[in-house]
Amino acid sequence: MPGRALIVVAVVLAGASYTVAQTPPKLDYDYFAKRVEPIFLVKRAGHARCYMCHVESNNALRLERLPAGAQFWTDEQSAKNFAAVSKLVNPGDPDTSRLMQHPLAPEGGGNVFHSGGRQFASKKDPNWQTIAAWINGATLGKK
Repeated sequence: MPGRALIVVAVVLAGASYTVAQTPPKLDYDYFAKRVEPIFLVKRAGHARCYMCHVESNNALRLERLPAGAQFWTDEQSAKNFAAVSKLVNPGDPDTSRLMQHPLAPEGGGNVFHSGGRQFASKKDPNWQTIAAWINGATLGKK
C-alpha cells in the first residue's frame, strides 16, 4: 500500500504546473509627474483633454483642479493625482488596468465603456505606451 501512495503523489506532482509569484513593480512618482501626468492635459483632435472631464469629478479618475492661471499642478496636487491614478492600475499589467482600458478604443483592446470617448485608437499610441511603461515600473532613469 505505501508504494501506491508514493506513485499517486509522484503522478500528481508530475502533472502540476508551478508558477512563481512575481512582485509587481513599484509605481514611480517621478516618472508619473514628468511623463504621465502631462498626458492628462494634452488636447487630442476630436476629444476634450482628460483633465476637462476628470477635474474634481465624481468618477473613478479624479484629478486635482489646476491653480488659477497655472498650466500644471503643484507638487502637492501631483501627489494627490498620483494616489488617485495609482488606484486605477494593476502594476505590471497595463492590459487589465482600468486607466488603460477605458480611454482605449475597443478595436484596440479597450473596453466598451468610457463616456469621454476614445483618447487612444490603439496600444501603439505613444501616450498609451508612456502610461503603460509607468505601470510596468519605468523610472526616469530607464524607459
